[in-house]
Amino acid sequence: MKPQTPKIPSDAARLRAAADFVRNHDTAALLPLLLPGLDALEARALEDRCHFSHAALLVFPPDPETLHTELAACGLAVDPAAAPVPSVVVRDRLAARHRRDPAGLDVRILRPSVPGPGAGHRTVEVFALTVPPGSALTETAEHERAHEHEAHLAFEVAHPDPLVLRGMCGILTRHGAVPDGGGYNPHEDGTVFYFTAPDHAKAGYRRVELSAPGDHREVLAAHLAASGDAPIAETLLRLLTGAWTTQALSVFAALRLPDAMSTDTATAAGALARRAGADPESLSRLLRYLATLNVVAGDPETGFRLTRLGALLRADAPGSLRPLALLYGGPFYQSFAALDHTVRTGETAFDHLFGTDHFDHFARRPELAELFDRSMAASTRMFDPLTGHPVITAASTVPTPGRVVDIAGGNGELLARLLIAHPRLHGTLLERPHAVEAARRTLAATGCGDRCTYVMGDFADVPTDGDVYVLSRVLHDWDDDRCVEILRHCARAMPAHAELLIIERLLPTDGSPSLAVAWDLHMMCNVGGRERTAAHYARLLTAADLTLLSHAPLPLDGQVLHAHKAKG
Repeated sequence: MKPQTPKIPSDAARLRAAADFVRNHDTAALLPLLLPGLDALEARALEDRCHFSHAALLVFPPDPETLHTELAACGLAVDPAAAPVPSVVVRDRLAARHRRDPAGLDVRILRPSVPGPGAGHRTVEVFALTVPPGSALTETAEHERAHEHEAHLAFEVAHPDPLVLRGMCGILTRHGAVPDGGGYNPHEDGTVFYFTAPDHAKAGYRRVELSAPGDHREVLAAHLAASGDAPIAETLLRLLTGAWTTQALSVFAALRLPDAMSTDTATAAGALARRAGADPESLSRLLRYLATLNVVAGDPETGFRLTRLGALLRADAPGSLRPLALLYGGPFYQSFAALDHTVRTGETAFDHLFGTDHFDHFARRPELAELFDRSMAASTRMFDPLTGHPVITAASTVPTPGRVVDIAGGNGELLARLLIAHPRLHGTLLERPHAVEAARRTLAATGCGDRCTYVMGDFADVPTDGDVYVLSRVLHDWDDDRCVEILRHCARAMPAHAELLIIERLLPTDGSPSLAVAWDLHMMCNVGGRERTAAHYARLLTAADLTLLSHAPLPLDGQVLHAHKAKG
């Protein structure tokens, strides 16, 4: 049985739907629907500089009288004294899509007003091309009704200038909107910038228009250059070469070039090659590529200097990302080459490639274990706000000094920060033997070693004398069953008054950009774990007789979840 072809709505039904949409939406309501993930500052910037002006559609009446009758039936009144304006932009787009002579497409614009929410008045922008019965344009009309190529939502820019227009276009593209043409209409002295809405937009329209009074063809030229298939193909090509970037950064870090370079003065590639023991020409070509990424600045003729971005790869930089560059360009780079195995089988690529899980693999290789611990410490900026968390502060101000238990605390970086910030706190670090020694060195170096005890063991050995328990980037390593088991160990060990802080990245539920989405793939490929939503963690906590109380943002897209034992 053949599937039924979806019925194409009539022009009258489409006009009615557009009018209803305009009546029920305003700028503040529409922006987050069109651009999920838009933050408050960007939303305010857009609201201050533009307003929702209309919803648009292209219709094909058999004659002008029929169109006016259909408009009136939808409550859309057109000023009879206002002559329809020719549409240059839609006419040319229509001609290009259907390979027709633009001169034979007399597209006209009508703008019946619609009362919107509050006191605002907006319009339905109606592009009308008369198509009498039996016309050669009948097939074109049916195609356009079915695909709604010209249906869009428009925002009119107030007081446009090149800087404002570029900034607004930048916000749209940063949140996933794709430039999709535009033009200048001399009949109205107005410039329009079209975008395809992000795939995760929820407004029900696939296209967005920024409309600016006046001639802004200079800004439009850059917008048009980014439109069409060529920029999309270029974007995909850049994505496909991402592995080259990972390796370039890893080699740059492994050769310790960031440590040999100045951020102020350029150094010749030959001199850098001698220091690194590298081939001068090959190194020069590597640095030229890194210059396109803003990791270094300069060129082969004048030499290269380190940028602020590249300086994060110095070994002694605060929050150095050098360990991550080596790890992601080393064992995790190898395991990602087996991602296909994970996707096909559900098995962890790292285990498949190396014959054991990454914890055991690293534990048997001290140099990798140390690199992993240092890579975890590279993200310590995520911990900065934790020292001021109310739970930590409360534990440090009670008459009897509180104790923080850091479960699977790695090299002690987080615990050291908490103890430094709160001199009355005591700490306990639970880890496997090879990691405890590294933690001892970290805590001793910070002067906090005398306030810390160390427990060698596994999750079943959680100490019972804590006031605050911390699980930092632990649960995402494991599947749900193991997470519940770990949380139950915590719940059994925690005194009734104790609090639990969990540091993880949370998957967004609104499609907004987040590092958690990429790290979820990393967890799947390399450890068999996953990132989760707040609701998912709440379910795991409930299964372990714990209750999620709240969660708050941390740097690097982190979150701290606050939980305690469920009340009996």
